[in-house]
Amino acid sequence: MSPLAFVLTLSCYRRWPSRFSTPYSHNLLVLFSSTATTITPPNGKESPSSGPAPPPIRVALTESTGRAVFATRRIGAGDTIHTAKPIVSHPSLSAITTVCYFCLKKINAVTASQSQGVSFCSENCKESSKVFYDVEKKADWLAFDDYCRTQGLKYPLLVKRLACMVISGAAPAGILDILQPANLTQGMILKMEEGFHLLRNALVKANIGDEHMSCILHLQEYMRIFFLYVFIYMQEVLTKQWYTDVLARIRINAFRIELAAGVYEDLLSLASASIEAEAAVGNAIYMLPSFYNHDCDPNTHIVWIENADAKLKALRDIDEGEELRICYIDASMSCDARESLLSQGFGFKCNCLRCMSGD
Repeated sequence: MSPLAFVLTLSCYRRWPSRFSTPYSHNLLVLFSSTATTITPPNGKESPSSGPAPPPIRVALTESTGRAVFATRRIGAGDTIHTAKPIVSHPSLSAITTVCYFCLKKINAVTASQSQGVSFCSENCKESSKVFYDVEKKADWLAFDDYCRTQGLKYPLLVKRLACMVISGAAPAGILDILQPANLTQGMILKMEEGFHLLRNALVKANIGDEHMSCILHLQEYMRIFFLYVFIYMQEVLTKQWYTDVLARIRINAFRIELAAGVYEDLLSLASASIEAEAAVGNAIYMLPSFYNHDCDPNTHIVWIENADAKLKALRDIDEGEELRICYIDASMSCDARESLLSQGFGFKCNCLRCMSGD
């Protein structure tokens, strides 16, 4: 099953069941073409000869937390549970000259392929970026990027890239609808309006204004059609409501990408490398990892080795039927600090064993 087919299959699910709808009770086996798992051999170490196996996970609804991910068999400590490619990602503005504009891999200046001020780590990434970059490079993003930089905002950059993907036809406008949105106050929505108008203006006024579309004699016919298409899309599809809805989902589902380059043979060094990694190279949205619930003492760890492709590994032995959980925040913080951050950033009170014991 392709990732897109999986998205459509799960489109009826919400992270928390709505009181206005009847939740589905059947279990759903998750199958991803990009998912790979390994089975720990008797010596306890992964090896290249460990063959791929069906993903040992399923997504189901629970009464307490809504949607959750469960193990379908025993998973050994250190096993790679699955990998995940991002739906959409974007480099941090501070890292935009040092990482690949597509996969966020650290750039080697000698081998990098450059295009209009941004770099790609390979010709393959440059080609793959066409799903958004052919649209993006036609617009002037100076005002939008300055807005994000001065306001310290990172998530509107993901919306910008997703909007370009939607316009190019590479992604449906509702591709993130399956993800749980954050609860936005009216004040938050009002603050988002400036970003929406800057995004809209950059796309609609890319080289031409809609009122002058027929007056530019040297613009090729396909370019006029393209920008008319963009204008219609911004009027009918990529609306202010779409912008705020997407941001609401990105707000609590985005992952901060910190690369832990290198090969690590044990989980301790892997976790240490993630903590000690340099400042985030960017942010990304994933489908399956977004279904994982939080625990301050998680049994699963997410790591990025070279690029934005995520790898989820078991931190300890996990029994069949056990829920897989990751930690949304820095688990080394105090109980009070964790409670405050989870409440303000994610909108829930953690009831894990650590928090209940005051650890």
